[in-house]
Amino acid sequence: MTDSEPETRVVKAGPRRPCQPDGGIEGYRATRTLPLRVELARQLRRRRTRLALGFLAVLPLLLLLAFELGDDGRGRSRNLAELATSSGPNFAMFTLYVSTNFLLVVMVALFFGDTVAGEASWASLKYLLAAPVPRGRLLRQKAVAAAILSAVGLLLLAAVAVVVGVVWFGAAEMMGTTGEAVPFSGGVVRVAVASAYLAAHLTWIAGLALWLSVGTDSPLGAVGGAVLVSIVSQILDQITALGDLRAYLPTHHSRAWSDLLSADVDWTGMANGAFSGLLYATVFLLLAFGRFAKKDISS
Repeated sequence: MTDSEPETRVVKAGPRRPCQPDGGIEGYRATRTLPLRVELARQLRRRRTRLALGFLAVLPLLLLLAFELGDDGRGRSRNLAELATSSGPNFAMFTLYVSTNFLLVVMVALFFGDTVAGEASWASLKYLLAAPVPRGRLLRQKAVAAAILSAVGLLLLAAVAVVVGVVWFGAAEMMGTTGEAVPFSGGVVRVAVASAYLAAHLTWIAGLALWLSVGTDSPLGAVGGAVLVSIVSQILDQITALGDLRAYLPTHHSRAWSDLLSADVDWTGMANGAFSGLLYATVFLLLAFGRFAKKDISS
């Protein structure tokens, strides 16, 4: 070989990574993408998550301050607000009562409405899907994380309310609006049952907010839309001219758990409310997964 002739080198190709029968790279498992612990850690690092959970923990203290600064009406009325100072369980029940139709709705809508719309607004959704994370798994993991955060928020509110109530008003019997008394232990159990009912009933807000989230790039639009629907439903529920049609409104049974304040509990309202919430949630979740499967995420 002369100096003018180009040197020829033989480069040996490295071993090719074998592919799976479906064409995927070996080692890739769709079920391992976007682990739930990773998504939860991402959400817990966000300021809005910490602020939401922090406010739920502080709310019972704010209510206690309001009672202490206001007129003490213990024993003069059977109104739930007046009975709130009777015992720890009563105070917890009152805290849930004032939170049901707005605060808890906003909390659930916030966690679920930001699932997809938040990623889209940051232009990070397409990168998550390019990982690649299957669309169905991405939406499911985000929905499960939002459900866990919502449950933690509800549990935090109820638990702090019970502790604050017991410390300040004592571990006395839970008094009902009709004058019946329930032992302290039974009162705590009923607070837990009320919280569980709210968790089941508010699934309709979760499903609605998730559906709105996959249809918009604005988290505020998804959250606000879900809250607006809840407010409109509550307004319509006050129109007695609608008659039995009001029973089909998603918020009609929102406070059915207040039946737990009676010695003999009527479970009809709570059964209807839980069924209604879960039914609406199922419809909205199916719409959300169907919409997300066909959503254009090229931008």
